[in-house]
Amino acid sequence: MEKETLLQLHNVSVHYDGIRALDNVDISLNEGEIVALMGPNGAGKSTMLKTIFGLVPLNSGKVLWHGKEIKLVSYEIAQKGISFVPQGRRVFNHLTIEENLEIGGFNIRDKNELKKRIAEVMETFSVLKERRKDKAATLSGGQQQMLALARGLITKPKLLLLDEPSLGLSPKIVKEVFMKIKEINEKHKTTILIVEHNIKSLLSIASRGYVLDKGKVVVGGSSQKLFESGVLEKVFMGKSI
Repeated sequence: MEKETLLQLHNVSVHYDGIRALDNVDISLNEGEIVALMGPNGAGKSTMLKTIFGLVPLNSGKVLWHGKEIKLVSYEIAQKGISFVPQGRRVFNHLTIEENLEIGGFNIRDKNELKKRIAEVMETFSVLKERRKDKAATLSGGQQQMLALARGLITKPKLLLLDEPSLGLSPKIVKEVFMKIKEINEKHKTTILIVEHNIKSLLSIASRGYVLDKGKVVVGGSSQKLFESGVLEKVFMGKSI
């Protein structure tokens, strides 16, 4: 059974101060898959995530959700079932773990439903359940990343946008974070688009990916194809394809 296309970008361009951060980009995401977004610094990866979530305006092109063009306004995007976890483990240090998760469900008006969702998320992240009343500032870097992921799941998103989830973490914690991302995908059937420099870890969980360079998609394909082709080395070394 063929999976439904969840999100598509058609000829999307974004300009910053006269620079084309994205240049006529086309990508598509199918339901239930993990898709890698790779490329050197400045390639436009984070810009793509921010554009999808309505944080950066389009100059041209369109974004389709279930085949229909959508307005890129952040609160409307969240209501459609898209969640964004930015890089840098942006948690509220002065609030408890539970309060951080409540903020993730700010648009859920039914308090009982919000409590239910927090309980469900804590079953996935047992370390957070054990320390639910602790301040986020007391968590390790890896635990704060888990909290950021958990907060992004409170709305039960259909699509999760992750920007550099392994940034600044030790190799052991990176492995745990990627295992948790894979678990989220399998347990909740969540589609995930993930920007990450840790290519080996990323391709081990992604079914396919896109490589960006200078705002353009230069190649796309299965994880195995991308890993074996040598295209990643060429892009990261600044060589033409």
